[in-house]
Amino acid sequence: MYDICTIGHITLDKVVTTKSVKHMPGGTSFYFSKAIQQFDINYVLITALAQSEMNVVTGLRTDGIEIHSLPSEHSVYFENIYSENQDYREQNVLQKAAPFDVSVMPAIDAKIYHLGPLLSDDISVDLIKSLASKGLVSLDIQGFLRYVENKKVFYTDWADKKEALPYVSILKANEHEMEVVTGRKDVQEGARALADMGVQEVIITLGSKGSLIFKDGLFHEIPAFKPTAIIDATGCGDTYMAGYLSKKINGGDIEESGEYGAAMATLKIGSSGPFSGDASSVEQVLTNGIAERFNVLQFGL
Repeated sequence: MYDICTIGHITLDKVVTTKSVKHMPGGTSFYFSKAIQQFDINYVLITALAQSEMNVVTGLRTDGIEIHSLPSEHSVYFENIYSENQDYREQNVLQKAAPFDVSVMPAIDAKIYHLGPLLSDDISVDLIKSLASKGLVSLDIQGFLRYVENKKVFYTDWADKKEALPYVSILKANEHEMEVVTGRKDVQEGARALADMGVQEVIITLGSKGSLIFKDGLFHEIPAFKPTAIIDATGCGDTYMAGYLSKKINGGDIEESGEYGAAMATLKIGSSGPFSGDASSVEQVLTNGIAERFNVLQFGL
């Protein structure tokens, strides 16, 4: 029995910022796996990519990450373009990989299945239902809202949301994705709407404004921590979820798990590539952030 099993494609990423152009592996499965490898979690990744990119899988296995790699003619190829405002990006897709369905899944049992679709047809509804019968399903919804036209990525509502969301225990979306799915601009209204569709635990990430978590009729506001530098936001949401789920699986409550995820995302945004910190660096961000909030509240600093 694994603590967490992530299902999603490893991608080829071209990341363009105002400071640099870099080529690197990416995707929810990659950034989540790299972030969680530093922690005491019984973890496995299920991915699919072309033989030409198997060196990425080899590298992850060398890092100690257990992986089931499914065959695919192509790997997903994304181009992410950021302006000065790191909360937003433009995306292009040059290749797609084979989808995930019940018939291709290895026999793996986990307490939490974290799904990271990158495009709308990556993961079937039947697979979501199957996984929900074995454990909790955690979903980063962004991929289900993406469609590609002339290689550019656009967003539209998820056609299967009413059928699939009752099987999702934990859902993560950003403000824009929440609005696409629910039609609500207000974050609390959007979170309630997602819960009304069947989701037990709704996480809305708000970039530099922190995050909002809604469960059992209660809202939890999770502040963002101040980064030492803003270099590259790619993978920050995946890093947040790695922190959130790892803390949750070890008994953390909503606010503890949210703050842990936020601290990891703060460390991630300060460098290019995946999260490279460890538990001590996360605890340092948490300690400094709590002390700073205390000073603001007590002394108006």
